[in-house]
Amino acid sequence: MPLPAHCLARLLRRFRRNRSGVTAVEFALVAPLFFGLLFAIIEVAMIFFASQVLETVTQDSSRFIMTGQAQGASYTQAQFKSYVCGQTNALFDCTNGIYVDVRSYPSATGFSSVNITPITDPTQVKWCPGKDGDVVVVRLFYQWQLFVTQLGFNASNLPNGKRLLIATATFKNEPSGTAGTTCS
Repeated sequence: MPLPAHCLARLLRRFRRNRSGVTAVEFALVAPLFFGLLFAIIEVAMIFFASQVLETVTQDSSRFIMTGQAQGASYTQAQFKSYVCGQTNALFDCTNGIYVDVRSYPSATGFSSVNITPITDPTQVKWCPGKDGDVVVVRLFYQWQLFVTQLGFNASNLPNGKRLLIATATFKNEPSGTAGTTCS
């Protein structure tokens, strides 16, 4: 038996007046946006923090080359990478993630042909710390894993959903009296 019109109207009025559960419904509508924004902010903060740590490690490690200590101890690329990894913290997967590229130029005029293409393949890195008076460019690359890309915020600049962090230090080797190491 169908409800009379006045019963249906009374039922709709009661439904409209009942406010229990409104907050839960509103939160359910806003929560995905709120948490997406919150996680995106945390992701960006972590990217900036990791970039700053990588910059600091690059500056500190470059001093080891600039003063001739790496050349004097005949460091190889693997040894220098190990030295760099000793300065990083648990934020980075140093054994697989950090690429160290060190190139030297006999003078600042040879600097015009510097290749600044980001390196994402470990076979492209060079190890050439130079000798006294050479201009040296030390670059560290790290592929940072992103976590919030599925929520519509995508800060990746690599096809695999990672962000390439790059830190660079350019300096002139100090006179240290050590012979330059061979480039590889």
